[in-house]
Amino acid sequence: MMRHLLLPRCGPLRHLSSPISLPRLAHYKAPTPPAPPTPPKPPKKPVSFTFHDETWEDPYSWMSNLSDKVAMRHMDVYMEQEEKYTEAFMSDTERLQSKLQSEMAFRMTPELSTPPIKFGPWLYYRRVEEGKQFPVLCRRLASLNEEFISNKSPSAGFDFVSGRRIEQKLIDYNQEAERFGGYAYEELSEISPDHRFIAYTMYDKDNDYFRLSVRDLNSGSILSKPQADRVSNLAWVKDGKALLYTVTNNNRRPYRIYCSMLGSDEEDVKLLEESDDDVYVNIRHTKDFRFVTVNKFSITTSKVFLINAADPLSGMTLVWECGGQAHCIVEHHQGFLYLFTDAAKEGQPVDYHYLLCSPVVVSSSPRNWESVFIDDPDLIIEDVDFNDTHMVFIVREGRKFRICSVALPLPRGKGAVYLKELNPRFLTLPKYVSQISPGPNYDYYSSIIRFTVSSPVMPDAVVDYDLSTGMWNIIQQKNMLHERTRILYGTTSSASSLANASISKGSGSTDEVNFKDDLLWNDLSEFYACENHDVSSYDGVLVPLTIVYSRKNKKENHSPGILHGHGAYGELLDKRWRGELKSLLDRGWVVAYADVRGGGGGGKKWHHDGRRTKKHNSIEDFISCAKFLIDKEIVQENKLAAWGYSAGGLLVASAINSCPDLFRAALLKVPFLDATNTLLYPILPLAPADYEEFGYPGDIEDFQAIRKYSPYDNIQKNALYPAVLISSSFNTRFGVWEAAKWAARVRECAVYDPKHPVLLNLTTDIVEENRYLQSKEAALEAAFLLKVIGS
Repeated sequence: MMRHLLLPRCGPLRHLSSPISLPRLAHYKAPTPPAPPTPPKPPKKPVSFTFHDETWEDPYSWMSNLSDKVAMRHMDVYMEQEEKYTEAFMSDTERLQSKLQSEMAFRMTPELSTPPIKFGPWLYYRRVEEGKQFPVLCRRLASLNEEFISNKSPSAGFDFVSGRRIEQKLIDYNQEAERFGGYAYEELSEISPDHRFIAYTMYDKDNDYFRLSVRDLNSGSILSKPQADRVSNLAWVKDGKALLYTVTNNNRRPYRIYCSMLGSDEEDVKLLEESDDDVYVNIRHTKDFRFVTVNKFSITTSKVFLINAADPLSGMTLVWECGGQAHCIVEHHQGFLYLFTDAAKEGQPVDYHYLLCSPVVVSSSPRNWESVFIDDPDLIIEDVDFNDTHMVFIVREGRKFRICSVALPLPRGKGAVYLKELNPRFLTLPKYVSQISPGPNYDYYSSIIRFTVSSPVMPDAVVDYDLSTGMWNIIQQKNMLHERTRILYGTTSSASSLANASISKGSGSTDEVNFKDDLLWNDLSEFYACENHDVSSYDGVLVPLTIVYSRKNKKENHSPGILHGHGAYGELLDKRWRGELKSLLDRGWVVAYADVRGGGGGGKKWHHDGRRTKKHNSIEDFISCAKFLIDKEIVQENKLAAWGYSAGGLLVASAINSCPDLFRAALLKVPFLDATNTLLYPILPLAPADYEEFGYPGDIEDFQAIRKYSPYDNIQKNALYPAVLISSSFNTRFGVWEAAKWAARVRECAVYDPKHPVLLNLTTDIVEENRYLQSKEAALEAAFLLKVIGS
């Protein structure tokens, strides 16, 4: 705001034309702006490597030498310098960060309780107590004082007969944090089928593994056995009287299965030990607790064995075997086994999953599996869930996700049929659904199945779908806009919106909501637009691109934007609505998502066309989407940022190496940047899936591809790189040394410009568990983008 110069009052203005004696103003000299901070320069200690007759030099190899105490002391000093440099560069954004954090923290307001999960006679849920950092696992009888039960506050109510609260506390994770040095991260938890025990694994930070405990739910005490370390899977047997668990070796390979009889003084029985270093083992119980499946898999073979849960020591029966590494899930329903897999058919690879069926009891060997459905390229089955009376499918038509159910048992004796012939019942969904995730549907005999619907323009909606009546309830969903006072807890429901008609090719069936249906969801498409585009990549392949922007605040031809990418492991790109992005959207930013090859949503071929020797396809797809945003003036030139997490960090960094002038900024979160060294000399153990994804260095073609795409090895010299903020931690899958090495090398090779810094932000290990830290990190990232790009 302009300030007015105040002069002494001296009568009418005309007198100002006469000479007036005023004190002479001293010559004003503007203060010199502070010099920009200087990035740290770590010492260079070149080490030469040779592989496949190729030799290269790594000047910062010492950063990953964790066994060298001197090197680690130097690393500590260097990390401290990096922190100070980041703080200095961002110091003029402190007020902005504070404002952003307030906005984001408000949107991250935690639910006081998770929606209760019905399992048998009990409702299980986690809730947060005031002033506590970690939640408490609780339960209550579903039949007791039902009028008090709500999804928002399941602990409400009082038993006037016994004079006690109707809630039972099972595990207080604040107390678990005291057991594990202030850190409470649970990976697995399984309630026994008789509801007497819970088996769970907690992360032991000091030893870097998960520790198994079994707690008596009546007394609250931890049993003396089993207590095991490095546990990776759990499965209850003998109706909760015994527990199977798998343990890993020092390289984190699951290789042993044990059986522990609860209440027995005998040592746990070892059921299996896999000696082949290339074979991994895992277990899971079928939903009816009748069987436990044992999966043994490697890159060359996949096998599934069956254990009778009533007699776990009676041995294992082989029920499925195929060549190559395949996804294999076996379920049981009324005497039949159902196998959901993507294994090759008659030696030919398939692009999608399919469902097979076989009786539990067979008279011939090998077991005969029959196809349940005829392959339908217009309706792809992405996932399957069961209960006692229905089978539920998450399906995809093109890029559109839907959910439907069919009654069980399926008709016998007709052979394979099209899914549409079984008259599937479809659930009406919002228009822009990016993912449907099955919920924790523990109760095999419940008619209600839970799932989560995700969308770029709608907060995640947790939905309970009653298969027997067709009714559905939104039981939890954040309301982002106060003026929209929709009731979201247990009362928003619809039966009339079900699409009961079977689908047929070319029919007008749709799962898109009309305006009346939209009122049932907390959909934000009234305020934020969502557009889908197909972008032609360098080889003519069409790459899906999703664009989100504020209808009110987008600036035509002048908007800044951020492009997200991942493209690995066949995983869907996370396009869920995120409250922290609202701060950018409301400041006129465009948020875009590139579904590049290597990711999910397009079948196995789409995944395989972006991995190993074809990894360059992912990178070219991402670059093509970035150019599309600029060429179509959706994002202003020189105002485009890129975002990548983990393997997505490799994608973004590689795209920057190819076209450093295409992006003005980038956010890399715990990125995979030093592919050559990590794959050749892994510091943290890698799984077969990692090598299948990024390549086997022992294979010369894979090795040459790795050398070409590895971000650390392909930094352009004398090029102006975008401003980059890298967030990493010492306890991440891709260690902080990868980020530190890449940052140091970019500064060494690229053109120095203080307005294009490479910053390294060291995050704490518990950001994901702490909403305050989440909002703080997100605010830092948004402030960085607003500073270097603007809005």
